[in-house]
Amino acid sequence: MKKLLIVLMVLLGGIISAFALSASSDDVLVAGPFEDVVGAIKQGDVNSLSRYLDNNVEINISGKANSYSKAQAEIILKDFFSKNQVKSFELVHQGGEASRFGIGNLSTSGGNYRLSFFLQKKGGSMVLNELRFENK
Repeated sequence: MKKLLIVLMVLLGGIISAFALSASSDDVLVAGPFEDVVGAIKQGDVNSLSRYLDNNVEINISGKANSYSKAQAEIILKDFFSKNQVKSFELVHQGGEASRFGIGNLSTSGGNYRLSFFLQKKGGSMVLNELRFENK
């Protein structure tokens, strides 16, 4: 009887451990391009953001829109974030599956903006092909 009780306790302990391990592994989320872009915007980190820039990027800042090469887009974004240091970025809407978009409120030292960005699947990766900074 004691041996049966010990075996049952060991099995029960193993089952509980297995459930605990599987539950904790579900809590670990792998960050993807979308989350990386949101994090880079929150930090005003153009170097991290530039990893995802497409070869040609549409950038609209306060109504002034143009299509830029990746190198030009980096310069434009570095200039913007150097003049507008990020205080906060709150993502208010997101969507899409194959292509993703995000819309949020960007608060900077130079003013507040409604920021929209679009990621598109290209080849085997996601690329950032449009950023819009609209004055609020």
